Parts: sequence; structure tokens; C-alpha cells
Amino acid sequence: MNGTFDPRLLDLAQDFREALRLGVYMFRRLDPDGDLTAAQLSLLSMISDGGLRVGDIAKNLGIKVPSATEQIIKLERAGLVSRQPDPDDSRAVQVVITDAGNSAVESANHRRNAMVAELLQELSGDDIEHLAAALPVIAKLNASFQN
Repeated sequence: MNGTFDPRLLDLAQDFREALRLGVYMFRRLDPDGDLTAAQLSLLSMISDGGLRVGDIAKNLGIKVPSATEQIIKLERAGLVSRQPDPDDSRAVQVVITDAGNSAVESANHRRNAMVAELLQELSGDDIEHLAAALPVIAKLNASFQN
């Protein structure tokens, strides 16, 4: 990257980042009475398709390994995750979600989706269409960042 961009793209980048930042805050406040914090739900969702090493979990969450380990220990004590040998490296372990963890994620997602659907009900039909049209673009950005 050379760092030279169309100023409109820089403005759009700022607005997009700000919208996402505020959106993250909104989603963290959902379901305050639920059993899982937003960070715990994020961690469980991250490993729901397969185990990950602690270092990878920390990197994906944007936190340090000791903080990730602390969350993993809490989830392990609750029976929501377990540690298993890494099939690719016998010296390492992976954190995997348990059946109880999958059930907890499903339940939390159901409650939180209902809360967001309630918010979406307040939007106009055009706003809902615009949001739906933006989701594939956001998914494309997410996919390009992960590669």
C-alpha cells in the first residue's frame, strides 16, 4: 500500500469505522441479563466450527494471550469449552466448544437476534432494504481482511 487514497475513500473509511465501533458497543449491551458476556459469546462462536489454539483466539479477539486464557478458563469451568490435543502439533492444544457451549451460543443468539429484530422493526422498508444490500459488501470486506 502506498498510502495515497481518494479523499472520499478516507472519509468513507472513517464513517464506516465509526458506524462499526458504535455497532459493537450496541451489540455488547444486548442481553445484559444473559449468562454469556459479549466477549465469551464471541469466543464461543469463533470456535464453533472447529478448535483453535489460544494464541489464535487472542489474535482474533484483539487481546493478549493471558486475557484469552482467563476467558477460556472461565468457559472451561462452566463446561462450555474443553482443551484437546492439536491434531497438527502434538505439543499444542486446541480449545473446542462442547455440546453445552453450542447450546449456550444458540440460546444467546436467539435472544440477541430477537432484540435486534425489534430494533429493525423501527426502520422503514427502504432502510431495511439498504441494510440488507450492504451486508454482502460487509461480508466481502471481512473475507478480504481474513485472507
